[in-house]
Amino acid sequence: MKRVQILLRDNVENVGRCGEVVQVAAGYARNFLLPKRMAVPATPENVKMMQRRRSRLDAEDAALLADVQSRIAAMAGVTIETAERSDENGRLFGSVSASTIVRLLAERGFDIEERDVRLDQPIKAVGRHEVAVHVHAEHSAVVAVEVIAAGA
Repeated sequence: MKRVQILLRDNVENVGRCGEVVQVAAGYARNFLLPKRMAVPATPENVKMMQRRRSRLDAEDAALLADVQSRIAAMAGVTIETAERSDENGRLFGSVSASTIVRLLAERGFDIEERDVRLDQPIKAVGRHEVAVHVHAEHSAVVAVEVIAAGA
């Protein structure tokens, strides 16, 4: 099987990152990567052009990462409290769900969406619970949720 060298214009899963020169099967390049403009032939002119584009993309990625890190740092150590009705054993009559956590974080000035709160299951007991909040890509922050028993 014949292989050709191409220059990737985008990140392609299981192939390579933007700006890399990779070898792929000729049919894969001809039938998929080149028509979808995900890659170009690896000529010296294209490589030089892609190096300039790659430097711009790296600068944008660095700025985005700095923003993500600052958002994670702002959320680190945040404890939100909620008073919920419970029985004498500390079991809640209802539960604390992702929407409740989003509302409590919004009161603190954090703008997140319900789908970003990573709860395996709703919180159904009084106490301190650690909840992951998705910030960007593989970056998450951990927020403490303190559930206290409300007077009945």
